[in-house]
Amino acid sequence: MKDGRLVLRGEAALLFAIIINSMGVLLMLQSGSGISAISSVPYAFSEVFPKLTLGTWTYIFQGLLVITLMVLKKRFVPSYLFSFVAGFMFGKLMDVNELWITKLPMSIPLRIAYFMVSYVILCFGIALSNRCKLPIIPTDLFPRDLAEIINKPYARVKITFDVTCLLVTACMTYFALERILGLGIGTVVAAFTMGKGVAIAGKLIDKKMTFVSFLHKEPDNEDAVSVKVGKALAAK
Repeated sequence: MKDGRLVLRGEAALLFAIIINSMGVLLMLQSGSGISAISSVPYAFSEVFPKLTLGTWTYIFQGLLVITLMVLKKRFVPSYLFSFVAGFMFGKLMDVNELWITKLPMSIPLRIAYFMVSYVILCFGIALSNRCKLPIIPTDLFPRDLAEIINKPYARVKITFDVTCLLVTACMTYFALERILGLGIGTVVAAFTMGKGVAIAGKLIDKKMTFVSFLHKEPDNEDAVSVKVGKALAAK
C-alpha cells in the first residue's frame, strides 16, 4: 500500500490493458455502431487490401506511429521498440479475439450493450496503459507523447487524433470501395468523447492504485514524462 492506494505491477497492468483493449475494439465493431477510431485506419486497409488481416494491418499502422513520434522528437527512442512489441501483441490478440467475438448473438439490446461495454473497456484500458510506467501500445502512446511534445492537454490531442483517423478511414473506403465502411454513430460519439472518458477513468484509477515496473521501481519516482501525462489527463 502507498498513501492508501494499492501498488501494482505495471507489467501486469499493461498485459491486462492489451487484452481488454483488443476485446473492446472488436466489441465496438460487433455492436454495429462502427469500429473505434484508433483501429479504424487499419480496418480500412484490411477492407481495401484484404490479403492481410486486421491484426496485421494494426501493427503495421502502429509501427508507422512509432516512427512518426521519433521523427517529431528528432531522435531514436529505444523504449519505443518495446512499444512496438506491445503493439504486435495487440494485433495478434485482435485476430484471436475476432474468432469468438464475431460469433456473439446479435439483437438491438445486445448491440447497445456491446457498445456500452466496449466504450467503458477502452476508456479504462487506455487510462490503465497510460499509468503502467512502461512503453505502451503505439495507438495509445502516440496521443500521450504527442501531447507532451506540443505541450497541449491530452484530452484535446486524443480527440484530434481520433477524428483524424476517422477522416482518413472515411476517405480511403469511399474512394477505394465507393462506400464508407467501419464508421457509425458509435465511432463518432467515441471519437469526440473518449478523450474525456479516458481522463475520468484515469482519475478513478489514481484514487485506488499506483504502479511500479522494472523501469520505475518506486511509486514516488515519477519521471518528467509521467508527471506531464498526469497533468494532461487531469486537464479539462
